[in-house]
Amino acid sequence: MEKVSALGLDVGKRRVGVAGCDGLGLIATGLTTIVRSSFVADVEQLKQLVQQREAKILVVGLPYCMNGDIGSQARQVQNYATRIGKALQLPIEYVDERLTSYQAEEELKAQKRFSTRNKGLIDRQAAAIILQQWLDMRRSNS
Repeated sequence: MEKVSALGLDVGKRRVGVAGCDGLGLIATGLTTIVRSSFVADVEQLKQLVQQREAKILVVGLPYCMNGDIGSQARQVQNYATRIGKALQLPIEYVDERLTSYQAEEELKAQKRFSTRNKGLIDRQAAAIILQQWLDMRRSNS
């Protein structure tokens, strides 16, 4: 079976939730949250994760509007992701991330790990959901 090495990103204005997957591409797990300070600093932190995990692709959650349109927030995410992909020389794939933050909060509540003060944990969990959706789609298409 082909090794899968992908990073999932939940891109926000203040933070980027990051998730990784096991080598078989079955399970996504939240790894860390990058607090955005500058583009260069973001790239450096992501570069370290890419090297550690030997990532070959970035899977980015795209926040479509509820009616399915691409709004201003989604365009900002696309712009940021394109720049990150070029800087890291990695391809980008997008996944519809509507309601992933809500889903992440619900999962954390069920695990008794939810806190409104820990936004980074929510971002990591949302990134894991985004990456898991991509892994599941990839498996069902093969």
